[in-house]
Amino acid sequence: MTRHSLSLLAVAALAATSAHADEGMWMPKQLPQISKALKAGGLALDPAKLRELTDFPMGAVVAIPGCTASFVSPHGLAVTNHHCAYGSIQYNAKPERDLLKNGFYAATLADELPAAPGTRMWVTVDMKDVSAEVLNDKTRALTGKARTDAIEATEKRLVAACEADAGHRCNVHPFFGGLQYQLIKQMEIRDVRLVHAPATGVGLFGGDADNWVWPRHTGDYSFYRAYVGADGKPADFSQDNKPYAPRHHLKMPSSPLNQGDFVMVAGYPGHTNRHRLPTEVDFAFGWQQPTQARVMGEAIELIKAETAGRRDAEIKMANRLQGLQNYYKNLQGQQQSYDGSDILDRKTAGFEQLKAWVDGSPERRARYGADIAATESLIAERQTHTRAELLHTFMMPALLNSARQLYLIAQERAKPDAERKAGYQERDLPRLRAAQQSLDRRYDEPTDKRVAARFLAQYLAQPADTLNPAWVEVFGLKAGQDPAAIRARLDQVYADSKLSDSALRMAWLDKDVAAFKASDDAFIKAAVALYDDDRRLENRDKELGGKLQKAYAGVQQAMIDYHASRGEAVYPDANSTLRISYGKVEGRSPGTDGSTWTAFTTLRGIVAKHKGPDEAGGEFNAPAEQLAAIKARNFGKYYVKGLDSVPVNFLSTLDTTGGNSGSPVLNKNAELVGLLFDGTLDAVISDWDFNPKMVRSISVDARYMLWQMSTVDKTKRLLDEMGVR
Repeated sequence: MTRHSLSLLAVAALAATSAHADEGMWMPKQLPQISKALKAGGLALDPAKLRELTDFPMGAVVAIPGCTASFVSPHGLAVTNHHCAYGSIQYNAKPERDLLKNGFYAATLADELPAAPGTRMWVTVDMKDVSAEVLNDKTRALTGKARTDAIEATEKRLVAACEADAGHRCNVHPFFGGLQYQLIKQMEIRDVRLVHAPATGVGLFGGDADNWVWPRHTGDYSFYRAYVGADGKPADFSQDNKPYAPRHHLKMPSSPLNQGDFVMVAGYPGHTNRHRLPTEVDFAFGWQQPTQARVMGEAIELIKAETAGRRDAEIKMANRLQGLQNYYKNLQGQQQSYDGSDILDRKTAGFEQLKAWVDGSPERRARYGADIAATESLIAERQTHTRAELLHTFMMPALLNSARQLYLIAQERAKPDAERKAGYQERDLPRLRAAQQSLDRRYDEPTDKRVAARFLAQYLAQPADTLNPAWVEVFGLKAGQDPAAIRARLDQVYADSKLSDSALRMAWLDKDVAAFKASDDAFIKAAVALYDDDRRLENRDKELGGKLQKAYAGVQQAMIDYHASRGEAVYPDANSTLRISYGKVEGRSPGTDGSTWTAFTTLRGIVAKHKGPDEAGGEFNAPAEQLAAIKARNFGKYYVKGLDSVPVNFLSTLDTTGGNSGSPVLNKNAELVGLLFDGTLDAVISDWDFNPKMVRSISVDARYMLWQMSTVDKTKRLLDEMGVR
């Protein structure tokens, strides 16, 4: 066992007494060490059971792209958020069958629709510490690109051995800035189908106006189903496939959820930044995130303006628009909480204390001093690149990015599989094919061109010495060129490409390098022209990344050891791996407006907020059938006397972030009481700075979901399957 593993385990053992009561996104292996806190909070299960990935309830929790889902029947039925299934709803929607507006319900198995290309379900079955293998003595002696390449080579070897077990997807994930590595093995279900989604007036009720806001009244749920081959093993889509039979599934609650009740959430939170250095915090909030928010805001307005009145274009761009709006508002909330706060002062003071502790001992200074000094200078170098290249994502036409990916596939395919770039091996080809296919329903040329032209003009307006000549020359443009000339040039480039044709684009997946070099398609030619510069930037980032990994891991080790010397716990930042958080159902006082936030909202709020299709952008447009059922007080068994209605959403103290969307919220018996889908705007800063007084997560109450399904949408087949009577 390496010293790093020893340090991490020692710190984990302190967790129960050192962290805030509800703070922490805990790895399953850490749960026995916080068992006292879990039991004190109200958990009825043996906490040791929660570390068993293939046992109940963890075996029922699955990852899907960008979100979490959970099995709720013995036949592979899985529930997640409406906004998590939004891409599949959008992909299957057309003006003549507007699933976004009207919702979808498959009355039979045969009616279930293939999810969007690339949709997967991943069931975690094993996590193994491979730190000693990834950071072996030979790799530790390396730096720069050589170190990055050595780490990548080891990861590919570990993954290949793991994936020899057919039907599984394996990945090596870094923890604590590359201090520790875990090999995570997941069963990969490749045939995923859309089963049910409520109308937008339920699943997205309140739209962007209510996003990150409390009180909330959103039915943010949808259902997928996992399918496998006749042999019960993962398989590509086929009409002959059968529903997957999970070993475990979640059941609906046997007792009502009340304020103060224990709850926990299992899911795949994306990324948090609580261990970032002060210089990173200052750069993020002083320049990077405000700039990102400005650019995103402009992109949102451009997309809305260009698609207005063209329903097919609105549907095609809906998935991108929703993603932009969600992140844009999140960044705004973070910035509002940061401005005028003492977050940077506290981060700086904490870092100075760490450095003083390091300097307080010759041994510690020798062990950590050089890494701390190197990290700060390397971060500054990375920030310089970020400033120069932030607009790149927005200014590059979608078809040019598609062409660059296609050409890179051709280049890598010419190599032995083990030598190919990570992400471009044989194991990755289905994902890459799906990405190309998804453009069929997510590309609108007028919108794409307008967005590219706007941000190319902004890029070219920057100082000439900060521009990448390759990016300028590939379009035949020059620094300072006026917007009209840029638009005219792009008109010609788009006209000289046929990559928008699905069949022609997909055919490029099988062509060799020579075919690309011989092509006269404008975007293919641009991809070939950019290839050498793309590799230059890749190697530059590998060189910097290798140096930074070595130094940053050293700083993280110093941080862990420093806190351990004070008897304090340190859990790893979220990194899209399986985590568990716990807390309780609880409102907040005061809320953002000074009022007291109660723990539950009810159906009354839907009626109060309803404005119809023509006001507030149609964001508060509840379906007529739902409003009629509420007016008739047709509440059935989901009526709660204390609320005199049906609960819709609830607040809890759960510590969550993006990626937790769709995560099952479980009661003390691990029964499904809700689905986590949001937080509050003034608490999204918790990705950087956790404040237990402010942090509240928002979940859709399972009782509202079941009421809507039974009373309004009449999804009897699914309710029967879930054991709801």
